Amino acid sequence: MGELIPLLLQGAWITIQVTFFGSILAVVAAILAALGRLSSWRPLRWFCVAYIELFRGTSLLVQLFWLFFVLPLPPFNIELSSYTVAIVGLGLHIGAYGAEVMRGAISSVGKGQYEASIALNMPSRTRFRRIILPQALLAAIAPGTNLLIELLKNTSLVSLITLSDLSFRARQLDQATFQTLEIFSLALVMYFVLAQVINFTMRGFERRLSRGRLRGGLS
Repeated sequence: MGELIPLLLQGAWITIQVTFFGSILAVVAAILAALGRLSSWRPLRWFCVAYIELFRGTSLLVQLFWLFFVLPLPPFNIELSSYTVAIVGLGLHIGAYGAEVMRGAISSVGKGQYEASIALNMPSRTRFRRIILPQALLAAIAPGTNLLIELLKNTSLVSLITLSDLSFRARQLDQATFQTLEIFSLALVMYFVLAQVINFTMRGFERRLSRGRLRGGLS
């Protein structure tokens, strides 16, 4: 058992990196796509709708294969490492779902908030940064946490594009040692612990936003 843990931890470290950077990309893509979806500029709105529907309407595994195996071919001739493909593929996939979450969260901000900020002659960027975005993020945290945990679980697919993540290491060790029960039980526990870290982190972020909103309401 002792010899299994170091190799599984190596795979878990790759899983953590892909989850972290993929989550950052997913959050950025979700916010930008949600704003584009709400834009009055039609070409931008159509582009964002196409992105959202494409990534929500096709298989994540096929998306990863396409980025890894198809992009290097003509006429694209773009070769990405399996590590980059994992981050980009997972980030854009989860970001497409997150965009709809963010769009609903932004739309849920009361009209009175908009009207009050306009009455105070607040610039649109400041209005969005200080009034709209904090409230939208607070509303989006619960469904967003589920999406980030889903991203973590979906990292198991990147082993199919030769990335040595936790699932890859688990299968590799299983084939070498045949200690199936021990290996996959350890992998299961590691995924669960990582999911709880995401859950705990997002709850802390939610409490911080809630305190900031309370202070803003009292000031």
